[in-house]
Amino acid sequence: MASHGAAGSSTSQAQSHQIRTNVIKTMILVSVLYAIAWLPINVYFVFIMIEPNLTYLTSFWYASTFAAFIYTCTNPFIYATKFDPVRRVLTDVIPCKKTSVQPSGGA
Repeated sequence: MASHGAAGSSTSQAQSHQIRTNVIKTMILVSVLYAIAWLPINVYFVFIMIEPNLTYLTSFWYASTFAAFIYTCTNPFIYATKFDPVRRVLTDVIPCKKTSVQPSGGA
């Protein structure tokens, strides 16, 4: 009986480690994307502080604001695709997914 308890504990620990690893990978991905998306707008703020003649009506301002808002919109999708039930539904929707065809036993 002791071996059954140890094996179950090992499986539980492996699953817990896998969940922890997935959470860490997701947080790293979200943090890196946050830094990439918000860096241009913060750089522009620094330029405005250095050179007060700059205005907010330049194409760089619009592009950097657009990148920041796109990150805000895509962030929920990052978490959703990391969630196993959502991932399964998305993989079922992909049309180029190869399914194994079992031959029928009919004559």
